[in-house]
Amino acid sequence: MQAPKRSRSCSGPETSGKALCWRHSRPLDIYCCTDQQIICAACASAEHTGHTIGMVRQEREREQEELRNLLTKTQQTLKKQEKKWKDMGKTLEVIEEEARKTKDHCECILVEVMDSLQRHFLSLRDMISTQEEAAAAQVQTSLRTLQVQMEELQKRDAELDCLALTDDVRFLQKWPSLKYLCSKDQLHHLNETSEDPLLPFALTKRTVEQLGRQLKEFCDNQFSFIYQTGLPEVNSTLTHQEAEPKTRAEFLQYACRLTFDPHTAHEDLVISTGDKEVRLSPQTFKSPAVRHPERFAHRRQLLCREGLQAERCYYEVEIRGDKVEIALAYKSLDRKSRTSLSAFGANAKSWSLDRSTNYSVSHRADSVQLTTPPTQKRVGVYLKFREGTLSFYEVSDTMTFLYTVQAQFKEPLYPGFWLGEECCIKICDLGWHTL
Repeated sequence: MQAPKRSRSCSGPETSGKALCWRHSRPLDIYCCTDQQIICAACASAEHTGHTIGMVRQEREREQEELRNLLTKTQQTLKKQEKKWKDMGKTLEVIEEEARKTKDHCECILVEVMDSLQRHFLSLRDMISTQEEAAAAQVQTSLRTLQVQMEELQKRDAELDCLALTDDVRFLQKWPSLKYLCSKDQLHHLNETSEDPLLPFALTKRTVEQLGRQLKEFCDNQFSFIYQTGLPEVNSTLTHQEAEPKTRAEFLQYACRLTFDPHTAHEDLVISTGDKEVRLSPQTFKSPAVRHPERFAHRRQLLCREGLQAERCYYEVEIRGDKVEIALAYKSLDRKSRTSLSAFGANAKSWSLDRSTNYSVSHRADSVQLTTPPTQKRVGVYLKFREGTLSFYEVSDTMTFLYTVQAQFKEPLYPGFWLGEECCIKICDLGWHTL
């Protein structure tokens, strides 16, 4: 499109207040729309033949109407912007007020929790004082009883000394009754049992220690969830890869390839389907197992070949049966012990989701009981190795969160499993993206 031509100076001296063409001394009352010039009638005939021509007054009215429409739209837009500005200012005030109310609300709730803990602590302290009084009273009673017994023994000892110095006739007369009394005293002392007075203190300390660990872990997990879900995404550069997955499709982008390691499998376990499925072997068809050094000797457990230590890993297993354990463990986990050193979740080298009538999560023999009963056959495991979080989900069309473990992982983690009677575990094919 050609740029508008600048109007040539056609104006000359004005007559009766009207501008005149400098060439023809005629009124400038014609507007050439084609060249966007104000001209006289002579100019229009000579130089603007075939152009779109209009009267200056009419063109002004037309353009004036367009100007009015533009002004109206501009004013409407300005009013909308002013209203939006005022609304945003009010929203800012509402945000400040709501943040203050939320802080006060959370403070009230947490203060109530702390008050409750304080009340329980005071009650616990009174209970310990009562235990102290009861234990002290028990020992004092035992001391008094022991004092009486010692006096009786001293008296009996004196009688025995005297009897030992008497003549034969007197000795034989006194000895049967004295012998009976001594035997009775001895039997009485042998039957005495004394409860350990320190036992209530040990039980109290152990129970409170377990409660403290569970409360701390529960608070850490819940506040972590609050921080993840309660904070807005203020960083506009946060990419989809960095965001926390919520849907199954988002979890699947971190899917990893897993296979069972037959060298680790207990002799009661049978692996099939390309090392993707494991079940208990029927006793009638059991064959002698090769004694591989990495095999679990006493527990129906096995590990996968692959150790996980990527930034994010996800896998799913399908379960048939009632009782299974879904674990992650260090490769250095003991395989031969009959003790808890080999049991998933019962030591410092493994973390386990136990699935039976309810779910529970175990580590170092400390178990957190979940209220969620199993409703799906498929369980998803989401590991963030560097961040030190391990999350479990029930998988269907949606992801149902079960629990998150927080830890500092120091070695690659190997998925592991324990199987109960008539159980089967299958590693699901997810279309792997990571290893």
